[in-house]
Amino acid sequence: MPTAARTVLFHETGGPDVLNVEAVSLPDPAPGQVLVRVEAVGLNRAEALFRSGAYHYQPSLPASRLGYEAAGTVEAIGEGVTELAVGDPVSTGPGIEMSTQGVYAERVVLPETAVLRRPGSVDAVTGAASWMTYTTAYGGLLETAGLRPGERVLITAASSGVGTAAIQVARRVGAIPLAATRTPDKRRLLLELGAAEVIVTGGSRPEAVAAEVRRLTGGGGVEVIFDAVGGPGLRPLGGALAAGGRVVLYGRLDDRPAELPLNWPFTLHTYAGLLLAATPDGRRRSTAFLDAGLADGGLRPVVGEVFDGLDRIRDAHRLMESGRHTGKIVVRV
Repeated sequence: MPTAARTVLFHETGGPDVLNVEAVSLPDPAPGQVLVRVEAVGLNRAEALFRSGAYHYQPSLPASRLGYEAAGTVEAIGEGVTELAVGDPVSTGPGIEMSTQGVYAERVVLPETAVLRRPGSVDAVTGAASWMTYTTAYGGLLETAGLRPGERVLITAASSGVGTAAIQVARRVGAIPLAATRTPDKRRLLLELGAAEVIVTGGSRPEAVAAEVRRLTGGGGVEVIFDAVGGPGLRPLGGALAAGGRVVLYGRLDDRPAELPLNWPFTLHTYAGLLLAATPDGRRRSTAFLDAGLADGGLRPVVGEVFDGLDRIRDAHRLMESGRHTGKIVVRV
């Protein structure tokens, strides 16, 4: 029989105030689907872009859902579901189309392929803060850039969820992370997470950041730049790169066209985490890396703030857009 669930919807694009909590009737899971009771949702900048109409695909309006990442418990399964059972702790993320499958809700019906069993030792808040950040860092740094032990990597927007995850992923494979962040108040945490050096950018131009990287590396530069910003600043930032290095552009905090660095030779990659999760092998590899790190403590998601209740979703989005937080923002349902 249908299940009622309080769900975050928006009927027009715009700022956080377009988000509303409304009652939605959910059908029973169809073949290949599962019903998840959501305990916590993790916020990602992609969702602010989607809400505002600036994402790489547009929401279906009115009544678009929102959200990729949640943690909860399986409440029901459809015919043919074999990898999950009622009562399993799970996380969500792979392959979700936000308009129709967004997880900002008390309950959500999803394809089995979008739901991953969550280790029993991982609580819901941690589970909601882990999948997107660590699989992005894993896929961008290891599968795309081929980061190796002893190599140096410059991580921009290092206090973000993906940035803090990237520091830990780099350290886990024996690489040397250099973290760039805007304000000095985040320096200590980034060092505790494993950053070898922290560069406080403040109002510095990318040329100054590149020069500082060169100084810190004895003039050699870094083998990899893992960049969330893009835009025209990518060109001068490339001055931090060692000859023959690799740049991975995974975000566009600056939505102006990115400009190509001129210090050739180097390799430029763009990275979209959802493509890795779209294949069974990609999900298997990224999930195995994440689960192993969470189990042994090598990966410790940084949660900047936890809001209680879906009714706080506007406040959570306002904080995300302010940039005042470090790590992930989570809403406990």
